[in-house]
Amino acid sequence: MTQADLPPHSEKDAGFSLLELMVVVVILSVLALVIVPRVIDRPDQARAARAQADIAAIASAVQLYRLDNFRYPTSEQGLSALVTRPGSDPVPANWSQYMDRLPVDPWGQPYQYLTPGVHGDFDIFTYGADASPGGDGANADIGSWSAK
Repeated sequence: MTQADLPPHSEKDAGFSLLELMVVVVILSVLALVIVPRVIDRPDQARAARAQADIAAIASAVQLYRLDNFRYPTSEQGLSALVTRPGSDPVPANWSQYMDRLPVDPWGQPYQYLTPGVHGDFDIFTYGADASPGGDGANADIGSWSAK
């Protein structure tokens, strides 16, 4: 084909106008304002769900410890009594390894254990993202009492 065979082009066909580009930018901005806040909260929700699952698994191991030894590990023995045999009193007579390892919370802190608990026979909890008591949102405490 030669230049003479091509149809003539007008200036309007040369590309997008500034107005068309601005409309597209505005539409994308509105979509981003609607979608991004919903996506940003997902990692915090996933961490909270993981913490609840970890706490449920630890609570099951504590219950098995009680079935074998007729008592819960003391607060001093802590959750490590589920992984290694406690050496402090009361030494469990029928101890076995209840967990291969103790998980850490999604924020990298160890889970807390208290017996007798404030909310039940025992409490297993994490302080959340801020690693201090109280808070709301991602900083809220998550414990075995909230799973019930």
